[in-house]
Amino acid sequence: MAVNFVGGCLCGQIRFTAIGVPHNPHTCSCKMCQRHSGALTVAWVEFASEEVSWDGPGGAPKVWRSSDYSSRAFCPECGSTLGAIDDAPVIALVLGVFDANSRKTLEPKSHSYISRRPKWWCIGCN
Repeated sequence: MAVNFVGGCLCGQIRFTAIGVPHNPHTCSCKMCQRHSGALTVAWVEFASEEVSWDGPGGAPKVWRSSDYSSRAFCPECGSTLGAIDDAPVIALVLGVFDANSRKTLEPKSHSYISRRPKWWCIGCN
């Protein structure tokens, strides 16, 4: 059964609908994610490119080529980080832009580059 996930940027110009099963929900603390988002750790989830439509008044997000295989996506109006659009048919969206980001299927299952986080940054600590 296809499930809809919707979200968008801070100003509402860039909106998306992702229809399908989210893949690879994870957090990442690599330097690229830190600089792209301004956060120490970013939570991500992936969808096949054909499962994501950009349906807000601003259309598709602006992109900046961040590596030899991916571009970072953001709103050209408010600057909100939206995710990454890979050359492979994958769009990775940051969980903070989802309207309902507490859905169980979006819960991160792994943490990439945990060694790159500041040593005082504790994720999931008691």
